[in-house]
Amino acid sequence: MIDKNLLAHLESFLTPERLQRFQEVLAQRTNYFTVATEDVYQLHNTSAVIRSCDVFGLQNIHIVEERNKKRIDREIAMGAQKWVKVNRYNQVTDCITRLKQDGYQIIATTPHNDACLLPDFNIDKPAAFFFGTEKAGLSDEVMQKADGFLKIPMAGFTESLNISVSAAIILQSVTNAIKRKEIDWRLTPEEQLETRMLWASNSIKSSEKIIEKYLRQIKTE
Repeated sequence: MIDKNLLAHLESFLTPERLQRFQEVLAQRTNYFTVATEDVYQLHNTSAVIRSCDVFGLQNIHIVEERNKKRIDREIAMGAQKWVKVNRYNQVTDCITRLKQDGYQIIATTPHNDACLLPDFNIDKPAAFFFGTEKAGLSDEVMQKADGFLKIPMAGFTESLNISVSAAIILQSVTNAIKRKEIDWRLTPEEQLETRMLWASNSIKSSEKIIEKYLRQIKTE
């Protein structure tokens, strides 16, 4: 549970303009869809996917790093890492288990299988879109545990797109689609509080020290 008093304290350090912007963006945020990347080798691709999540309103991204450990490329992410919650996993099994427990269908993106074409994708259920490595694609485990497969229609000789391009195309399509239907896609009240806390903490310099000071004062009262 979010401490609403602490949240109000942190937000008191922000300008009215920034708080208004938070509300505008928050109204378009969703956890109805989410993204997972599996051992993406090129650092800039993971960072670009985080940026796409922010642009299209996805609040969470799940990054599996069994083999390829990486940091976020701040230049390419363009600050998006401050606004999107990054969830990290050492094993893809843990990622899949958590997402299924949270009610997501696992959708493997692949150009090869007898996959559903993007325009035909059924948006009636929450989905986690998995993207794999640039060369090998998704692991056998993801492919075996996937609830469905998805691909972008292509008309040229090239059979695949860069992962960051694929993610942007898919997210733009599915987020536009849910906003045209009567689907409860917005964040819950509790998710909104969690998101405001994340944004406020990441917007204030020395926010950790401010929080520590606030908690010490609470204990002495």
